[in-house]
Amino acid sequence: MNIYFSFKEIFSAFIVLFAVIDILGSIPIILALKAKNKTISAEKAAIFSFVILVAFLFVGNSLLALFNVDISSFAMAGALVIFVLAVEMIFGIEIFKNDGPTDSATLVPLVFPLIAGAASFTTLLSLRAEYNILNIIIAVALNLLFVYFVLKKVDYVQRVIGKGGVYVMRKFFGIILLAIAVRLFTANLSTLLDSLK
Repeated sequence: MNIYFSFKEIFSAFIVLFAVIDILGSIPIILALKAKNKTISAEKAAIFSFVILVAFLFVGNSLLALFNVDISSFAMAGALVIFVLAVEMIFGIEIFKNDGPTDSATLVPLVFPLIAGAASFTTLLSLRAEYNILNIIIAVALNLLFVYFVLKKVDYVQRVIGKGGVYVMRKFFGIILLAIAVRLFTANLSTLLDSLK
């Protein structure tokens, strides 16, 4: 496995993960948890999320091999998940239900499923089909540094951006995700079709 450093790949992977994690869009959820006197540890949330995401980045392929699924097929499935997320963000509808247990605000629902959930997992393996693993790990770390900052200063961030700003960012990144989903799907479809020849 060749390891190389690329600013372009880091930036691209960062933007994709930033849109999928959507910590700014989760600010209303975080504030609602705090209003219910739930304690949220920014440090634990960032560390746990990093460990889970990086671990899945490495063992995800082995899990796929266990089920005899190749990376291109999974990337196409991931593209469909990203597409649905984009539709949610653009049209303001809920397709993915947050139906997990809610007894722990830091681990559940913050780390899972809001930060390190199904969408993040599928996105990571979709990115691995295109980018070097080192650049993806750096992009994950940068995203979780941003997550840490937002969780630490959530009240301040909301005041600065405002409800309108959060709304606009969700729509903007929804459109970016939609474009990424289409590109991922078409790129991996051609790879999959070539393997069948």
